[in-house]
Amino acid sequence: MKMTPALLIVGALMVFWASTFVIIGLPVMTMSDKPSEIWRPMTSAEREGHRLYVQNGCSYCHSLFIRINDWDIGAERIAESGDYVAQEPAILGSERTGPDLSQEGGEHSDDWHKAHFINPRYTSPISLMPSWEFLGEEKIRKLTAYIQALGWKMADVRVARQQQWKQQAVTAYESGADANIKWLHGQVPVVWRPMPNPYPASPAALLRGKRIYQEFCINCHGPIGDGKGPAASHLYPPPLDFTTLRRHLEANRYIGGIFYYQIMNGITGTAMPYFKKHLESEKIWDLANYLGVSFLGYTDANIGPRGIDASFEELWRNQYRPPSKTGE
Repeated sequence: MKMTPALLIVGALMVFWASTFVIIGLPVMTMSDKPSEIWRPMTSAEREGHRLYVQNGCSYCHSLFIRINDWDIGAERIAESGDYVAQEPAILGSERTGPDLSQEGGEHSDDWHKAHFINPRYTSPISLMPSWEFLGEEKIRKLTAYIQALGWKMADVRVARQQQWKQQAVTAYESGADANIKWLHGQVPVVWRPMPNPYPASPAALLRGKRIYQEFCINCHGPIGDGKGPAASHLYPPPLDFTTLRRHLEANRYIGGIFYYQIMNGITGTAMPYFKKHLESEKIWDLANYLGVSFLGYTDANIGPRGIDASFEELWRNQYRPPSKTGE
C-alpha cells in the first residue's frame, strides 16, 4: 500500500477515535446507576468540597479508584462503578504522583488534614504537594469534609472511630503530661510493653533512624523531639514531647516495643497516623532506637533473649543505662 497524505490522515483519525472509544466510550457504556454497597449521598459540605477538588485539579496527582493490581499498597477494596453514582463530574484521575484517595476518609484526623492542606510539608516533610493555604479556612474545611467522606460508609466507620478516640485523647492530654503518658502506654497491648528492641543501635542504624525521622516525623515532633514542630500549632492534642518519656520507661527499662506499636498503629483520634503501610519492620525498630537514644538518652536494644542473629547484623553491645524513675 502506497502511503499518501489522505491515507495518513484517515489512519490517524481511525487510531484517535478507536483510542477515544476504548478510553471513554467503553467506561461510559459499562457505568452503572445502581449504588454499590458502600455508597451514600454526599452532604452539602461534601458536595462543595468535591467541587473544590475538581476546580483545583487534585485529580492531576491523585486517583480515586483502586485497581486489582493495587493490593500491594494496602487496598481496602476494588473500586466499583456504583461507588461514583451522582458524582458530577466523576473525575477519577489516572496519575498517582500522590496516594490514591478512594478510601482516604477517616485514615487521618480532621486537624491532620487542616495542617496538611495549609502546608503539606507539615505532615509529610518530603511531600511534592503544593500548599492550599490560599483557599482559606472555610474552603479547607469543606475540602476536608469531602476527603473524609471518600470510602462512603466504610469511611464513616473510620471517621466515627477518630472522633471517639479524639475525645479520650483530649481528656488524657488535658489531665497533664504524666496522666497523658500513662493513658498512651495503657493503650499499648501488654505483650508489646516489655518487648525490647531486637535490633542493635549501631551508628549506621541510628543514622537510618534519623533519616526516617526527618522524612516522616520532624515537622510534628520537632528537630529536638519536644513536640513543637511547625505543624503543632494546627493540631490538638499536640504532638508528643518525647523528652517527657524519660521517667515513664516501662518497668524503668523497656521502651522499644511501645515505640514500635505506636509508630506501626498510630494513635487514632490524634494527628499521629499509622506507618505500617509506609515502613518495613526494621525501619520502625531503627526509628525507635533513634527516638530512644536521641531524646531519652537510652535504648533497650539487644537486652532481651536472643535467637539466631541475622546473617548481616553488626556486632554491638548496649552500654546505655536506663534513667531512674525520676528521669535522671
